[in-house]
Amino acid sequence: MINNMKWIKYIVTIIALVAVGLNIGKIIDVFSDALSGNPPILISEPNDYYKDKEYSYVKLSKDFIPYSKQDLRNIFYSILDRGYETFTFYCPKEYTTCLDDIEELSNDQDALTYINNYVSPFNGFNNIKIIYSNTGEINVEVYKLYNDDEIASVKKRMNEIKKEIFKDDMKDEDKILAIHDYIVNHTKYDDKRKENKSEYLSNKAYGPLIQGYGVCGGYADAMALFLDDLGIPNFKISSDTHVWNAVYLNDKWLHLDLTWDDPVNQVTNTETLTHKFYLIDTKALEEYKITDHDYDKTVYQELS
Repeated sequence: MINNMKWIKYIVTIIALVAVGLNIGKIIDVFSDALSGNPPILISEPNDYYKDKEYSYVKLSKDFIPYSKQDLRNIFYSILDRGYETFTFYCPKEYTTCLDDIEELSNDQDALTYINNYVSPFNGFNNIKIIYSNTGEINVEVYKLYNDDEIASVKKRMNEIKKEIFKDDMKDEDKILAIHDYIVNHTKYDDKRKENKSEYLSNKAYGPLIQGYGVCGGYADAMALFLDDLGIPNFKISSDTHVWNAVYLNDKWLHLDLTWDDPVNQVTNTETLTHKFYLIDTKALEEYKITDHDYDKTVYQELS
């Protein structure tokens, strides 16, 4: 009996050591969190509109722990890209200027807009609230541009449009052209939006696809959603006055501007369909010398 008890204790000890070995990483993480004074960061699963892409300006954050301004941009990009509405992370003690950099980013609307341009329109923000404390806790609240009803309506309309304009033998570029032409032909530019007198949701895809009215943000969102649906890499480009699409096709990044391909004839006051800004490179874009297209090339390096 004594020998049997010894063997049982021996087996139990081995099992315990194996269990500790398998979980050593988790144990170390717990001790690390305890020593840092910060609770563990809760990283939940992304939503259906997660793009999971990296760019020159922003990368995917692996652990949501920042040590630089670039890390902060990556964290905010990852929060938006994953579709989170709230998220909490912490400044480590080693990053002594973290709160200063958070405050700077919070007040930099251009930088937040640039980050927003790389995520799905359905995950993009209308407003983003950043609350931080002296303890280093950062709380982010994302107020999305699209509500659930608008998303459902836009997705339903997109499916209807695809059935109408797509054919089985179409290549990706053929589909992009068909979408481009459909949106331009069925959308009027919403001049009243500039005066804050518009009755349409023309600043997002709902306007062009459902109401028939859009401004540059609405044109670009509608195109981006179709490109995402087709699995074609893309993001939005914004200047101080304008928004359009960047599309990765045939191993290169190209510009696609539906707004400028939908000009108003000043004589007849009618809108026309053109293809001057359809999948063109940066050199061709710059030859038009349009100030709307003066964008920050340090941000959108893919298009250089």
